[in-house]
Amino acid sequence: MTVTDEIKSRLNLEDIVAETVKLRRSGKSLSGFCPFHPNTRTPAFVVFPDTGTWRCFGQCNEGGDIFKYIMKREGMDFSQALKHLAERAGVQLTPPAPELERSREVSDRLENALEEASQFFRHQLIHTPAGKPAHDYLQQRGLQDPIMEAFGFGYAPDSWDALQTSLLEKGQNLQNLLDCGLLTERESGGYYDRFRNRIMIPIRSAEGKMTGFGARVLDPNDVPKFLNSPQTALFDKGRLLFGLDKARKSIRLLDQVVIVEGYLDVVALHQAGFTNAVSPMGTALTEDHLRLLKKYTRRIILALDADAAGEKATLRGLEVAREAMDHGAEVGFDVHGLLRHEKRLQADIRVTTLPEGMDPDEVVNRNPDEWKEIVSRAAPLVIHVMESLARSRDVNDPKMKSEIAATVVPLIEEVPSTVERDAYRQRLARLLRVSEEALGGIRSSGKMGRQSARFSSRNQRTDQPPIHPVKISANDPVSDMEKHFLALLVKMPELIFRLDRNLRQSDLEKISTEDFGRTELSEIFTIISTSLIQDEMEPLGYIQEQMDPAWKEDLTRITNSYNPDKINEDDMVNDLFHTIIRLRQKKSRENLLQLRYLQEEHQDQEEFQLNIPFQDQVLMNSQMLNKLERALLLNSQKRQI
Repeated sequence: MTVTDEIKSRLNLEDIVAETVKLRRSGKSLSGFCPFHPNTRTPAFVVFPDTGTWRCFGQCNEGGDIFKYIMKREGMDFSQALKHLAERAGVQLTPPAPELERSREVSDRLENALEEASQFFRHQLIHTPAGKPAHDYLQQRGLQDPIMEAFGFGYAPDSWDALQTSLLEKGQNLQNLLDCGLLTERESGGYYDRFRNRIMIPIRSAEGKMTGFGARVLDPNDVPKFLNSPQTALFDKGRLLFGLDKARKSIRLLDQVVIVEGYLDVVALHQAGFTNAVSPMGTALTEDHLRLLKKYTRRIILALDADAAGEKATLRGLEVAREAMDHGAEVGFDVHGLLRHEKRLQADIRVTTLPEGMDPDEVVNRNPDEWKEIVSRAAPLVIHVMESLARSRDVNDPKMKSEIAATVVPLIEEVPSTVERDAYRQRLARLLRVSEEALGGIRSSGKMGRQSARFSSRNQRTDQPPIHPVKISANDPVSDMEKHFLALLVKMPELIFRLDRNLRQSDLEKISTEDFGRTELSEIFTIISTSLIQDEMEPLGYIQEQMDPAWKEDLTRITNSYNPDKINEDDMVNDLFHTIIRLRQKKSRENLLQLRYLQEEHQDQEEFQLNIPFQDQVLMNSQMLNKLERALLLNSQKRQI
C-alpha cells in the first residue's frame, strides 16, 4: 500500500469536507453548496464516499480526491497537502536521510531564533514609546492594526545590542543569531544588531516558516531604504516571494497572481481584499520565483510603475538582456528573459502599468475599483512592448516604424505558439499600418534565434528509437490504467506529442491533468509534460530531479515491473491511445451515473433543476461516450490497413 493509499484509508473525505461544508446525505452520496464559488441556492457539490471522490456539477465543474480537495481549499501544492494529511492521519512519511535530518535540525534552530526575534520586534512596535513613530508612520500609509498584526509588523529599536541582549537572555546562542542574519560581526571583534531604528517585516516561506526580515528606514537620511536579511541557510531572496504564505490560497482560487514591487504594497492590497498579491525581495524576478508560483497558477501579472515598464526601461532592458544573455545579470524589465521563462514553464505572463508617480498602495487606498481596472487591462509581454514603444513615437514616420518592428519582431519569433505569433504579427502590422508581408522580412539573429529553433525541433522530435515499455502487475489494485499510462511516458516522454496528434485527429482533447483521478498521478503527469518544455536538461533527467521522494519509490517499482523485448514505438502509442480512451470512457460513465442519482434525489426541487444544467451535462457526457467509441473504431481500422 502506498503512502497516499494509507492516508485515504485512514481519513474520510466526507469528514474533511464537513469541516467547512454542510452536507446532507441522500442515498450513497452527500450534497451541499460548493465552497469554491458563490452559490446559496443549489447544492451542486457532491461527495461520493464509496469512491472517496468529490465533484461540483455547478460553476466549478471540478472534482477529485481528498488531496485535490485540500489543495484547492487550502491553497497548497501536492507535497504540502501530502504532509498535512499525513500528519492528520498519523502516517509516517519516508524517514529522511541523516544529512537531511541534520539540515532540518539546523533549520529548526534558526527558525526558532527568527520567531523569537519577530516577537521582540512586535513588542517594541506595540508596547514601547520608541515604537510609536513607526506605528504612526504605518498608519499614515493607510495600514490598520489588524493587517499589521496579520503580517507581524515590528520595530527594531535604535540600539546596537537590544535584540542580542534579549534573545541571549531567552537561551539563544550567538552562533544561531549570527547564522540567521540577526547579528553582524565587527572587524574589531564582537557582534552588533544588524537592524536598528527600522520597521521590521517578517519574511516567511510559502509554508509560513520564518526565513528572515525586510527592514524599512524611519529616518530618511539612513541608507539603504530597505535592508533585507543577508543570504543564510533559510533566506535566499532569489527563491522567496513576500506574502506568498498569505496569498497562495487566493492565488489558487483566482488562478492568478499579481506581482508588485514593494512589501507595503502587498500588505495594502491584502488589506483591501486583493489577497493574491506578492512581491520579490527587492530583486529581479527569477525563474525560481516563477517555478514557485507555477505550483499555484500559470497566470502571472506584473504590476509595474510607469518608469519601470515604460519605453526607456523596455529598451534598456532589451539591450542589457542581449548583452548579458549568458551572465545571469539582473535587469529591471528583461523581456527576453521573461519570454524564455514563459515558454519553458508554459506560463501566461502579462504586464500592467500603474498611473504616473503612484504605487499600488496609493492606488488601492484611493479607489479599490481603480486597482481592479489596472489588473484587468494587463497585456501579454509582446503586446506591452509594442504598445510601449509606439506610445511616444510617431508611427507615421517610416524610420520609427522600422525601429519598432526591428525590436518587436524578434520577440514575436521567440513565442512558441504559432497562433500567438500570427496574432502578434497582425497586431503589430495594424499598429504600424504596414502589411504583414513587410514584417516577414525581419528576422531575429544570433543566439536567441538558435534557441528558438532548438526549442521547435525538440518539440517535434519523435524519431528516437523505441525503448521498452512497462507494465503494472495484475495484483496492483489502485488505478492500474493510470499508472500503466504514466509508466510508459516516464520511459519515453516524447510519446506525448504523437499521442496528442492522434487524439486531435479523432477530434478529442489532448492529454491533460484532468484525465487522472488520483492527484499524485496528475502531478507526475505535469512533471513529465514540463520535462519536454524546459531546455536545461534532458527530459528523463528532469523527471528524476523533480519527482517527489514520496512518489519516486512507488513509480520506480511500477516502471521496472516488467520488461518486454518486442514492442515498438507504434505499439506503445497505440497502447497509450487505448488507455486514455478507456480512462475517459470510465470518467464519462461515472459522471452520467452520478448525474442520474442527483436527478432522482432532487426531482421535486424545481429550482435545483432550473439552476443546474443537468440536461446539458448529461448530453455532453453521452456525446463524449459516442465520440470515444468512434475514436476506438477508427483507430482500429487504421491499424488494420
